[in-house]
Amino acid sequence: MEATTTFFESILRIKPPWHIVRVTHDTVNSRVDLYVEHDKGIRFPCPVCKEFRSVYDHSPEREFRHLNVFSFKTYIHVQIPRVECPRDGVQQIEHGLAEPNGTVTHEFERMVIDLEQECSIESISRILDVDWHLCQRIQERAVERGRERKGQVLPEHVGIDEKSFAKGHKYETIVYDTEKGTVEDVMDDREQKSLETYYSKFPLEALESVKTVAMDMWDPYIAATKAFIPNADEKIVFDHYHVSRIVTQAVDKVRKDEHRRLMEQGIDILKGTRYLWLWNEENIPDFRREEFERLRSMDLKVSRAQVLKENIRNLWNYKSKAWMEIFFNRWFFWATHCRLKPMISAAKTLKSHLKNILTYAKHKVTNAIGESINSKIEKMKRLACGYRNREHYRTAILFHCGGLELYPKRSQAAFQILAS
Repeated sequence: MEATTTFFESILRIKPPWHIVRVTHDTVNSRVDLYVEHDKGIRFPCPVCKEFRSVYDHSPEREFRHLNVFSFKTYIHVQIPRVECPRDGVQQIEHGLAEPNGTVTHEFERMVIDLEQECSIESISRILDVDWHLCQRIQERAVERGRERKGQVLPEHVGIDEKSFAKGHKYETIVYDTEKGTVEDVMDDREQKSLETYYSKFPLEALESVKTVAMDMWDPYIAATKAFIPNADEKIVFDHYHVSRIVTQAVDKVRKDEHRRLMEQGIDILKGTRYLWLWNEENIPDFRREEFERLRSMDLKVSRAQVLKENIRNLWNYKSKAWMEIFFNRWFFWATHCRLKPMISAAKTLKSHLKNILTYAKHKVTNAIGESINSKIEKMKRLACGYRNREHYRTAILFHCGGLELYPKRSQAAFQILAS
């Protein structure tokens, strides 16, 4: 037994005055239990004033789940001492084993956090044979810990996007840092008050320090930003993706209408060609290039719409706001005289938001970081097979995309507290 306790004291780095006094194992349930005590007559530092004080009493025995040993679930049992301090009263010592009121050791919690970055919580609870709610709570505690360490900081370069939470037009508003690529906050819905809730957390000095706000052309976001960010008209940027999406959606409407009309005549030449018109021209696969060229040579409405889509991409090649505006006005005239209703509607939408499209010439902000974050969120949703709880969804986004310091702080190894 002495060799066994010495072995476990070594791998757990338990040092005097702490000792493992008993080890039990249950082969049927694959479980090892370690019972830890300290020498009598020992004084421990008060957690407040750090002066060494006598032991007043002990808390009831607590059980902590630790890392497995030889595939055996390992539990540490200990009665945490409380010291009597003349200045601070009776205080429980800092045992360094787990978070306050935690039921797992720091090492076990760190392992769960590592796994949660790769697997779903359901998978982890099954692999480690622990309760699902314990793993969820560890993730929540990691996010709380990380946000507390990070503090409330408004980025100089703000990105705003929406993300669907579930079917039925349920959305979340996501605020991210376009420089660092981190999600700063997640709010329910995509209403004006959703974003105003975020802005209202900061003083005027922080709001004035914002240099750019990248977003899509969603009026509630625009209104909220103008209400809180000084000189917002010069800072809001509608970038490549949001402009291209509006035009691309119009091209798809043209294709659908034309495909329906041709099918009524028994012509199916547009069947299965959706992405040929939606892809950027250089991204069309080689094996479909000949098909695309053949279709484009025909007198098709969608072909005319596709040319407009490709041409608007040249807008971003201009470095001057004035030249961007000149190019856009030429494109707008072309688009509004093409006799394609979806393209005319898209052109008018862009015209109504032209002022903050042209701010790109000054700020050169894109939402590439936002799209990267969206990809991470989609991967996260697939791993979890979707979310039903908004709060869990919000926590998961901040856990995976918040750039937070998630791990519990290792200020001192367990059971190595100075004593005298």
